[in-house]
Amino acid sequence: MSEPGIKLDAGDKLILEQLARIEGMLHTSLSSGPSLGGPISPATSNTASEDYQAKRLSSIGATGAGTLPLNGLGTWSANISTMPKTHTTPALHLLQWPVIKDLVSRPCDPQVLLQREMAREPLDLRQYQALDFSNLNAYAQAFFERVNVWYAIVNPYTWWQYYRTAASQNLQSGAESCAVLLVLALGEAAHSGVSISMLPSGQRPPGMSFFAAAWTMLPSLMVSNDVIIAQVYNLAAAYLLYLVRPLEAWSLLCTASMKQQLLLSSQNTVPLKQKELLERVYWNTLLIESDLLAELDLPHSGIVQFEEIMRLPRSFPYDVTIAGPDEELPGDDDLWYFLAEIALRRLLNRVSHLIYTHKRSATFSIASLEPVVAELDYQLTQWYEGLPISVKFPRERTPAASQVQTVLRLRYFACRTIIYRPYIQAVLSDPSLAHDLSVQESCQKCLEACLRQLETLSEHHEGHLPYLWQGALSLMSQSLLLMGATLNPALKQLLPSDLQMTAIFAEVVAELGRLAHLAPSLDLCAQIVKEAEEKRRLLSSNSEQGNVI
Repeated sequence: MSEPGIKLDAGDKLILEQLARIEGMLHTSLSSGPSLGGPISPATSNTASEDYQAKRLSSIGATGAGTLPLNGLGTWSANISTMPKTHTTPALHLLQWPVIKDLVSRPCDPQVLLQREMAREPLDLRQYQALDFSNLNAYAQAFFERVNVWYAIVNPYTWWQYYRTAASQNLQSGAESCAVLLVLALGEAAHSGVSISMLPSGQRPPGMSFFAAAWTMLPSLMVSNDVIIAQVYNLAAAYLLYLVRPLEAWSLLCTASMKQQLLLSSQNTVPLKQKELLERVYWNTLLIESDLLAELDLPHSGIVQFEEIMRLPRSFPYDVTIAGPDEELPGDDDLWYFLAEIALRRLLNRVSHLIYTHKRSATFSIASLEPVVAELDYQLTQWYEGLPISVKFPRERTPAASQVQTVLRLRYFACRTIIYRPYIQAVLSDPSLAHDLSVQESCQKCLEACLRQLETLSEHHEGHLPYLWQGALSLMSQSLLLMGATLNPALKQLLPSDLQMTAIFAEVVAELGRLAHLAPSLDLCAQIVKEAEEKRRLLSSNSEQGNVI
């Protein structure tokens, strides 16, 4: 079972090596101060990057793992594989673009989504008390088949060991009891087979009773620091993401992050059998935090300081002595999606660093943009080519073979969109740039990637459990960008017909309307897109009438 970890570890290393040119260039820029631009020299940049990496790692090795700094909430050195502290990637930044800003009348500060979530009523868990364990095996199996595939955070080989420990405590105290209840909560949500957005109004979300029981134990676990407790807080955050509660999920992730930083600053205190679990919990925390930081202006937890020295996950070791004679494994230890997502998230974060930090996005010219975009797009292609066959999705307009492939395809096109998005902004700001064939080609790639995410909205439900909130914000982002493009004569020529675009936007408006009740931030997204589409159609109609006259 170690093969997946070894293979993708090598693939991820290749990606990092191939990205070394940009990383070396950025490090040189950060050290010396000049702005990004000019040719990238593989001969010099690779050497600079590799020397920098070697010196940093050797200095860490010399001081020992036990002396890594504890920087708390966000005072670490620059690392372009992690989310920058300030960036213009979030969807609402599009409302500051030319043309697009005219589609929405209300002032929308980029922080308004966070403000909406901060003003939200707290989750009321008092009414969920009765626990039904009659479907325990079914929920556990559903968790490992449909939840753990995203998070890879629970060891299927030790599941029954967890359960036996929890049962000995009547599932009323201890980290194992809390973990078991959260697995059952997520398992029941997955077992239902229905997105939370599809539930009738007022119906109890699947898994809430188990989650409420686990919630009562979390305060008692907060004062302890071990790997299982950090795992518990991650599982609780995962269920809150299912409930579309991003801010509460972030709060629990911060607790998990602090516990991990304590453990990682003195790794000799972590039992050998828990080191693999610690790595899984670490990457989960980093991935979820990065997703939230991509859209919300939240404080960084500081866990990124360990990213460059953290080993990629390997398969959990299988110990035949752990399972009882009548205990069947609830599922497999499937790492493929998790490892692919780690590599893609690193690339997404590099995009945010190289293109969307405030200083860079303000000074970028087309000439300085081209080599960076070309390199990032090349790395995205390399990521895709390196995917193992079981998760390698078709890039064509053909059905994906699995839920995992569908989600990875959406993530792929989302990444491609933000790589090429600056070209759309440039043309909206200066329409004359569209006469440049290379700019046209880059705009075409961006618009095509946007369309691929909106053409079949049902695909977004495949990742409803981990990604519903992020997916909804992505729908808003792609829609606003395409709406602006329909009002630009040059960009409009690169799109399908007006009739087709109007139909696509109508479906997005309806979809976001169905999601609006799940979160105040999504309600605002639905309002923004609905108003923008109404104004777009009005402007488009006026333009057509003017052309006729």
